[in-house]
Amino acid sequence: MDLTWWVVAIAGCVALAICIAAVLFRPMDAERRQLRPLANVGRLTTLPEYVLAARIRSSSMVIAMVLLVVIFAAAVVAASRPTGLPSAAGESGAGQPEDVMLCVDGPATDPAPSAALRYFAEQVKTFSTQRIGLTSPNRRVVPLTRDYQYAAGKFAGADDGFVAPVSYVDYTEGAEDLLAMCLTGFPAFDKPPAQRRSLIYVGPDSDGRQAPLFTADKVRELARTAGVQVNVVLTGSDNGTLASLARDTGGRAFSADAGVTAHLANIRANPPAAVPTDGTTPLKPTESPDVPLAVALLAALILAAWPVVRR
Repeated sequence: MDLTWWVVAIAGCVALAICIAAVLFRPMDAERRQLRPLANVGRLTTLPEYVLAARIRSSSMVIAMVLLVVIFAAAVVAASRPTGLPSAAGESGAGQPEDVMLCVDGPATDPAPSAALRYFAEQVKTFSTQRIGLTSPNRRVVPLTRDYQYAAGKFAGADDGFVAPVSYVDYTEGAEDLLAMCLTGFPAFDKPPAQRRSLIYVGPDSDGRQAPLFTADKVRELARTAGVQVNVVLTGSDNGTLASLARDTGGRAFSADAGVTAHLANIRANPPAAVPTDGTTPLKPTESPDVPLAVALLAALILAAWPVVRR
């Protein structure tokens, strides 16, 4: 474990030491003057009921002090922004920006593309650091952007002119060439990435009827060079070409026959691993205050419930 703000931890330790010193060195003369003398104190203090009450009082004081110290220490550690502890956010991949390109091969009115577009029209509203893009069979509908309102509108209204009635001399409407066009939508796609990249393809597998400009091996090479995790949701038959590409790039492959939305949620729940910020420096882990906050909460609950348990 490491702390981002050591000064907070130091200030907390100093404050705790001052509080302990203030209690230990506080004059007790005023409290002693308020005590009233009682007869037969020796006999009273030997009664079993008194002994039991004194033990309960002493143990309660010790437990309360220990719990208060634990709460204070855990709060100080959490405020110091710890890193390296177990956390629901995992490593910095959870907080590192990510580029997501949705690659749709087919009309927006088809069941699988329509489900994918509806899913991301809602999902994009939950994004914070991600960039989202959309590529149709022959054009870039949404370049990578963080304008989530614009992207959501384009995803929701993708029925209008989603597939442009144009053709290109250097492009064929096949899975390999479409994937290559989607890969070129990432900035500096011919270089290792500075952040995570994922491509989600929704459409048919390679049919082999047309000779693509890019072979499956070339697309795989492009994806590896660009550091892109390729995921596929296949409509129709699966001949293994795109599924193999997905596995080789750390992605996942599903059939669109059963639950496109569930498959997309599964893909988004397993994003690409975090990448180094440069060629040599590994990415630092993100803040992980989960454990100290859980300890502080548990100690506070025990402290609150202790009077009830004592009775």
